[in-house]
Amino acid sequence: MSSTLGDLADATERSLWETKLACRDESFWYPYRSLTNIHRLERLCVAAGLDLLQVCRGPCRRIADIGAGDGDLAFFFEKMGFSVEIIDNEYTNFNRLEGARVLKEVMNSSVEIRSVDLDSQFALPHKKYDTVFFLGTLYHLKNPFFVLEKLARVTTRCFLSTRVAKRTPDGQSLAPYPVAYLLDPQECNNDDTNFWIFTDQGLKRLAHRTGWNILSYITVGETMSSTPADPDHDERAFCLLERRQATLSAFPNPVPAGKELGKTTVSWDTTDGSIGNVYVSIDGGKESLFADSRRGTAVADWIKTGPTYEFRLYNSDHTELLASVTVTRTNR
Repeated sequence: MSSTLGDLADATERSLWETKLACRDESFWYPYRSLTNIHRLERLCVAAGLDLLQVCRGPCRRIADIGAGDGDLAFFFEKMGFSVEIIDNEYTNFNRLEGARVLKEVMNSSVEIRSVDLDSQFALPHKKYDTVFFLGTLYHLKNPFFVLEKLARVTTRCFLSTRVAKRTPDGQSLAPYPVAYLLDPQECNNDDTNFWIFTDQGLKRLAHRTGWNILSYITVGETMSSTPADPDHDERAFCLLERRQATLSAFPNPVPAGKELGKTTVSWDTTDGSIGNVYVSIDGGKESLFADSRRGTAVADWIKTGPTYEFRLYNSDHTELLASVTVTRTNR
């Protein structure tokens, strides 16, 4: 797929390599091409009826490139006018992030470079991002479930790519099952930072269970008989994820009239694994805590005719309203 943006990415990659080789020997630099991914990201956006640059724009005015190699993607999007952060673990990065730092200095770039260990109970530098690029990193993590939940709390959309497999190394079919293959330390490219290789079904279920909807999904490479480790049977999945919105509902609503106090069952789900706090306000008055957990149901058995009850679902520190529902009671 050829496009103006894709062509610009190709030209930027060539220019970056000239800059890199003018600074250090080729062996110093991350050896894989990062900006060819722009063509694939555009395919994902077209399939979802979206525009890549529009996906990256939002109220936070910030995007993140997580697992960035030398930061080629980050520097490209900075060139497109975005504020970008490189987030990687310097202890597992190909050149300990020195490549990204060299390019930042040579190009007088404003891209921020942060070393973060995603296998720890990590915190990202900022609370919110418009979009996160998370390419070629998931299978390098011990706990991909935790990381994807964490990302669902800080961004609306995420471009994700990772290696997937349809068969075991000895040829048995994995494709129908939502599973992951755990690599031996030296089994894949002699790289002990490779861990989990999901099937397509496993990756899709992982996305759903960590709070995401899949807007579009493609695979490239050996798409017929891929295996977890063989370089000749390498398949990569690319997907555009959108965070699922938290839910809050009450049933019945309105609450039927009656001689006794009415009751309704309030249900909620933060969708991303975080703890939610449900507060209630009566006739716009002071909020009081009603319930708290990731998801659940609780009965409000004190509903009167006349007042208006607004239930509000917040994040755990009561700084972000996730959802709300107004409950009333009929008078007859």
